Amino acid sequence: MKFSEIWVYLSATPLLGLTVTLVAYQLAFWIYTKLKLNPLANPVAISVALLVFLLWITNTPYATYFEGAQFVHFLLGPATVALAVPLYSNIQTLRKNLVPLGGALLAGSLVAALSAVGIGWLLGASRESLLSLAPKSVTTPIAMGIAEKLGGLPSLTAVLVVATGILGAVLARGTLNLLGVQDHAVRGFAVGVAAHGIGTARAFQVSETMGAFAGLAMGLNGLLTAFLFPLLVRLWGG
Repeated sequence: MKFSEIWVYLSATPLLGLTVTLVAYQLAFWIYTKLKLNPLANPVAISVALLVFLLWITNTPYATYFEGAQFVHFLLGPATVALAVPLYSNIQTLRKNLVPLGGALLAGSLVAALSAVGIGWLLGASRESLLSLAPKSVTTPIAMGIAEKLGGLPSLTAVLVVATGILGAVLARGTLNLLGVQDHAVRGFAVGVAAHGIGTARAFQVSETMGAFAGLAMGLNGLLTAFLFPLLVRLWGG
């Protein structure tokens, strides 16, 4: 029996999508550990590349794959809520830094959106594309909802969000070291604002404190963006 015939048979099983997703990530994480946690070997980027290659060579529609992978997608909700646990362990640090964290959140959210839109505008992107670019530093479900509400392309936004998260996770350590930022709470908050869930996952690999503040930043950035961006678009010209 040919491999293509076996694949056609297996692809009819919804759990195949879940299985290949888990296997791809385990393989990617194995590569990541073998390279001594080098940021350039980000396991999310590697697993995405493996899955895209697999779907391409087997000519499998994304919808078919997602029938099984949706179980992982469902767990994003509980996983996000669970980020409150390590944050509670660092509640005293949070209370002491409410004002600077609030300023950092506002500045980070605005810079992330306006820089992306500005670069897109200079390159001649359409209004639809610019509205898709704006929420690229927000976690995927919120970003797609914002893009759709504002008249952007949710699918394009999803790709941009993933790319932003991977890039942020890869560059965060070197950039923060270059800037001389050593406090794990500050490092985590910066990563969470700029690189949402993928950056938060990387932050937890460094320390619980860094991960907790990254998760806080990710949630607050999504909330702020959802309220702030529609107002900015109206001021821009509706």
